[in-house]
Amino acid sequence: MSDLFSLIDKLERTHSLSLSEYEALLTQRGEGPASELRERAVRVRKAVYGNTVFTRGLIEISSWCKNDCLYCGIRHGNQKAQRYRLSPEDILACCREGWTLGFRTFVLQGGEDPWFTDERLCHLLRQIKAEFPACALTLSLGERSRESYQALYDAGADRYLLRHETADQAHYEALHPTAMSWAHRMECLRTLKEIGYQVGCGFMVGSPGQTERALAKDLKFVETFRPAMCGIGPFIPHQDTPFGDQPSGSVELTCYLLSILRLIQPNLLLPATTALGTLDPVGREKGIQAGANVVMPNLSPVDVRKKYMLYDNKICTGEESAQCRSCLATRMAGIGYELVSDRGDPRPIEN
Repeated sequence: MSDLFSLIDKLERTHSLSLSEYEALLTQRGEGPASELRERAVRVRKAVYGNTVFTRGLIEISSWCKNDCLYCGIRHGNQKAQRYRLSPEDILACCREGWTLGFRTFVLQGGEDPWFTDERLCHLLRQIKAEFPACALTLSLGERSRESYQALYDAGADRYLLRHETADQAHYEALHPTAMSWAHRMECLRTLKEIGYQVGCGFMVGSPGQTERALAKDLKFVETFRPAMCGIGPFIPHQDTPFGDQPSGSVELTCYLLSILRLIQPNLLLPATTALGTLDPVGREKGIQAGANVVMPNLSPVDVRKKYMLYDNKICTGEESAQCRSCLATRMAGIGYELVSDRGDPRPIEN
């Protein structure tokens, strides 16, 4: 066990471990190392971001998706999924409400819906930026071409979230249909960074077939790729997918990984995800107390939230936006943190 504490000390000092050292942190974990990681992660987080928690207004623009990822409730092959698509006017209305509530970052997220062409998206992005020039615009719309990513960036997109899901190629292939490529997903992430986006990656914790070695590869990937943001959350099955009968991932392990990620990259933007709150009533608080510093309340119209069901029993599908943000502000204050109205850009750190 003393070796683990030595690894934690090394990680805080150097922000780097070998693949086998990351694997050791995972295979030999216990409450002692977890407590030590939490304490150090919170200290590092507060040194960079203080007690602030950034908010992103999440707008789920479409539940249509051309892909058939085996774990996802809105996969193309799920005939029971409820489909919808927000109009550009709907999305603008969500942004207007969000701006009034204090959101300064809007996240447009959806399945890979071919209706949202570059032309339509670029026109929408220009409209949002014209009305709210001080906002940050984040897209999470899956794999697109370099030309598409460039056009969206030129139209005003600041950030792009593309979860890599797993840095282990064999594991990726077990979670996705053969039409999807791990190499292409990684190439998309590199392309986004080359263009100039603030890039977010991320992975599921406890997805079917995942090993500690695979998770160690995720940690090493984040260390070397150096994203602006990394979104991780426990795997939660959806009943109408091939993995519908699989067990959920662990809140405890997710929080353990959040603490490791904070030590890997002290200025990383780390969300306490909705999936954490779905599995544990105070899961998002636990995420913040493990080193996270972002929450993403839902700005989508209430009448479509239950249709964007990536996994079973998702929370915050029936609340008004104002109530959701107010509730989170109260929850964060209860554990000593402040929800702020801020773009929430990554802060530089002194070497």
